[in-house]
Amino acid sequence: MSHKIGFSLLLSSLLTLGLGATTASAQTGDAVNATANGNLLGMSKLSTEHTTLMKAVKAAGLEEAARGTTKYTVFAPNNAAFDKLPAGKLNELLRPANKRQLVQLIGYHVVPGSYLAANLTDGLQLQTVQGETLTVVRQPNSITLKDSKGTVATIINDDIVAENGIIHSIDTVLMSGGASASK
Repeated sequence: MSHKIGFSLLLSSLLTLGLGATTASAQTGDAVNATANGNLLGMSKLSTEHTTLMKAVKAAGLEEAARGTTKYTVFAPNNAAFDKLPAGKLNELLRPANKRQLVQLIGYHVVPGSYLAANLTDGLQLQTVQGETLTVVRQPNSITLKDSKGTVATIINDDIVAENGIIHSIDTVLMSGGASASK
């Protein structure tokens, strides 16, 4: 299964809140010492800080895809991150004609595997499901991600463990080399 197909499967399972608790695993295969209370986007859907992301997922038509069991790490931009986009950019992306662009944008925030904050080591390069590279920059009191354009997003809430991966909330929308994210 390709990462792009797996990503579509992921988003569907993310949107359907699961209520069972299971043990997730870190990228190293070590057990996580926390239980999952749902799947990735189902948990994000409950967050008042991620309503814009949920609106984007819905506009991208990713709610109805089949459920998947592959583990992913989602770097979820919060509402304030979307507010940093240039005026009109979000509305442009949400138009039906730009659905493909929106799917790519969301995919730029998803990495195969479950990476806890402890696994995000300085200099680690992560490949997104869209094939772009994010570089981890670890400081004593923060973890940031740098995209191919040099845009930096700070992880502001980490290690939200889900049945099918890990969520890290970030403060900036990351974009591929061909898109513009800042004002």
